Amino acid sequence: MAPVVDLPLLSARSVAVSVLLGAHPARLTAAQLVATGEHVGVPAATMRVALTRAVAAGDLVREEGAYVLGERHVARRLRQDEAVADSEREWDGAWETAVVVGGGRPGSLRAALRDELQGLRLAELREGVWMRPANLTRPGPVAEPDLLETLTSRPDDPGRLVARLWDLAAWAAQGDELAAYVADAPTPAHRLAGAAALVRHIGTDPLLPPALRPTGWPGERLRAVYAAYAAELAARAAG
Repeated sequence: MAPVVDLPLLSARSVAVSVLLGAHPARLTAAQLVATGEHVGVPAATMRVALTRAVAAGDLVREEGAYVLGERHVARRLRQDEAVADSEREWDGAWETAVVVGGGRPGSLRAALRDELQGLRLAELREGVWMRPANLTRPGPVAEPDLLETLTSRPDDPGRLVARLWDLAAWAAQGDELAAYVADAPTPAHRLAGAAALVRHIGTDPLLPPALRPTGWPGERLRAVYAAYAAELAARAAG
């Protein structure tokens, strides 16, 4: 990733979507979105045009005088909320293992399966072999039986395996940099861009069990930073 200071500002449409992604409930009027857009440097006329285009593209839906997220972003919001929430359970040492066994499948299907496994926070040990500690409460991957085999394993050296699967030091450093940027960004627009990058980064936290986390792991702190910012922006939008 480029240095945090080079984060691009969000477009007007992305501002509207980002505000609704962080709002609870995710339902805001045009006036609320326009006012929030002005807070982050988007002129009112630009935001109104962006809202019209967002509806046409399916990013937003107009519903009883307000805007809500379109279907694609509803799914994104669910993933984002899961990323910010605590979704762990007690770990007994078992690992989830998923092995891609089906060959000759279209590239689009393979890419979709890869995206699903990454979204479930598995990491690829080698081509077609995905693993992670079995400490999460979410369902496992959904795939055709002739495409994916899933099993439970118990590595001899889980700490060494973690080091092969994830660069935890780099993840923590990038997260700390993004959190600092959200706190000290030069303008509200830059702060929103930093928060959007932070929540994407949080979504890649491997959510390791405590026994496998480095000392001082920042995951919980980063989730708190984003949640506080999202609540602040939503309160401003609600006015």
